Amino acid sequence: MNPKLLMIASSIFMAANGLAFTFFPQEFLQNFNQPASPLIVSILQLLGALYLGFGMLNWMAKNLLIGGIYSRPISMGNFAHFLVAGLALLKAAPGLKLPQIWGLAVIYIVFAAGFGLVAFTHPKAVKV
Repeated sequence: MNPKLLMIASSIFMAANGLAFTFFPQEFLQNFNQPASPLIVSILQLLGALYLGFGMLNWMAKNLLIGGIYSRPISMGNFAHFLVAGLALLKAAPGLKLPQIWGLAVIYIVFAAGFGLVAFTHPKAVKV
């Protein structure tokens, strides 16, 4: 597993989600036929800020040696985020009956597996 490619892919994924939630919360809710109450819109915008921040963290850390004990907080934070979110999506997907949720769950589980490998294995110097 190339940690640099994983960091770049996750930063792009999170930044795209962050921008969407920050600037288009009503459109997101409309896509899922949900009412756009001021509270839900504000929560989505806060979630967008979180995703943008996490995406920026991953982008800024993409050149660090990540794995094992090196940059452990970054790899563990990403692993925990993607694993917990992936499991929550897998739990919710059957009841929601939306194919988008299944696709999102797969993306999260793949990122969780990648960050799990990076966090719990010895890093190798990769020249990119």
